[in-house]
Amino acid sequence: MYSYTDFDEAFVRERVAQFRAQVERRIDGSLTEDEFKPLRLMNGLYLQLHAYMLRVAIPYGTLNGRQMRQLAMIARRWDKGYGHFTTRQNIQFNWPELRDVPDMLDALADVQMHAIQTSGNTIRNVTADHFAGAAEDEVADPRPVAELIRQWSTDHPEFQFLPRKFKVAVTGSPDDRAVTAAHDIGLRIVRNEEGQIGYRVLVGGGLGRTPMIGKVLNDFVSEADLLPYLEAIVAVYNLLGRRDNKYKARIKITVHENGIEDIAARVDEEFTRRKSLFSGVDQEMLTAIRAQFAPPAFEAPQTAAFDLAFAENPVFRSFVDTNTAAHRAPGYAIVTVSLKAHGKTPGDATAAQMEVLADLAERYGHDELRISHEQNVILPHVAKRHLPAIHAALSTAGLATANVGLVSDIIACPGMDYCALATARSIPVAQQIATRFDELKLEHDIGALKIKISGCINACGHHHVGHIGILGLDRAGVENYQITLGGDGGPDAVIGERTGPGFAYDQIVPAIERLVYAYLDLREDREETFLETYRRLGMEPFKAALYEDEEARADAA
Repeated sequence: MYSYTDFDEAFVRERVAQFRAQVERRIDGSLTEDEFKPLRLMNGLYLQLHAYMLRVAIPYGTLNGRQMRQLAMIARRWDKGYGHFTTRQNIQFNWPELRDVPDMLDALADVQMHAIQTSGNTIRNVTADHFAGAAEDEVADPRPVAELIRQWSTDHPEFQFLPRKFKVAVTGSPDDRAVTAAHDIGLRIVRNEEGQIGYRVLVGGGLGRTPMIGKVLNDFVSEADLLPYLEAIVAVYNLLGRRDNKYKARIKITVHENGIEDIAARVDEEFTRRKSLFSGVDQEMLTAIRAQFAPPAFEAPQTAAFDLAFAENPVFRSFVDTNTAAHRAPGYAIVTVSLKAHGKTPGDATAAQMEVLADLAERYGHDELRISHEQNVILPHVAKRHLPAIHAALSTAGLATANVGLVSDIIACPGMDYCALATARSIPVAQQIATRFDELKLEHDIGALKIKISGCINACGHHHVGHIGILGLDRAGVENYQITLGGDGGPDAVIGERTGPGFAYDQIVPAIERLVYAYLDLREDREETFLETYRRLGMEPFKAALYEDEEARADAA
């Protein structure tokens, strides 16, 4: 993974010192909150419903044991003993005191981390496939180019005050685990007919109050042309993007209002002008960066201990079947550690749990960890012979829930428990759904099913691309939950379709239960997933099941 240069170190330390002075001025009253707001947002500090919240960048979701252990220390010393991993592959600390934030940033800098550009109308933390560098189906590791984009975009003088926030995602796999089509720019690594590596560039994706799937701007951009091409896209958006209405300021609206053909022509013109300005230095940087992402030295397969445990221990077998994925190296596996234990807050990890994950990465996982946009933690390189020991340690720490990809592996935003923008609770709904299906003992029979919950129209829980999406809204002071079906964030991404009227807080869990039972009755066999059944039959049978109680009451009346 990438290690800071002397320049990186000096840059981050200078920003911490600068912000420390700004915090001191806010505390002594020299700065009002309105004056302080743009300064704190540049350093990832939000003012939430109850307290400040610090959002820490985990670029492309990659960190090592020392960094995870430092996050645990920060949680224990300056927060309430836990952190919240987000759908942007970041971590948030929800309860810091303002006076402590500079010390937190200094502690982050000690392990080559920061909170720069995790907020504001600028290019945010670059995200990537959480199986990067390990996945069996990967064309190429997307992390080196994600790091190049991170360096290019950090403090870029032209793009610090864009019309709105700007998000970039990169995947190296045809199975798009980075949800690139829901980003302002999505990059998919591909090979052309000559076998050369390049990028399919999508633009104008995004969720929120106006959900849109990104459109292909260019089918193939070479590695040499990528950075000037990206700069051309952002430059065109910076000039064209709406600044009169923040709800229409994202690039998806710019693309919609101008048309993809017009945007493409403008980008091509700007690219031609800017290309010569790069003079190949970006490719020299990419070569140096790529050397830092060389794969670890994988050992020869030794699976006897794994095979024995898999045959004799059904609990371990369930964990392996559900929480591991195929690795490119023989005798290895990718392990996803669920942060969705039934009844717990999705994405939360205690300081003690973070320390366990750090220990496991250092001892068994080539000192690598990943954070997924699905709010779980990944050990990307694990020799199968170590899986029994890892499972035992995870079980002791409350981290061995075998539910990855199942109905209780729910993405949820903080909702009204934390967020000042939220209009409904999302965490309790996620907890109740997970607990209910655990009680029913149906999860493994249901199979693959992605439920995503947002507590407001900003869609931080990605509900639009959930197989079942839940959106919490305020209706005359009462929480009301809309349901969408058929969304998907994969390579053929699609926005879910709204079913109809929403449900009250105490009705939403029974409604989801009716949907799932309908699926179990409608599927052709146990191999057909919820999404496949929905695509085969459409909305109507699910809608009938969802509103059957209301229809029965109407008939009785």
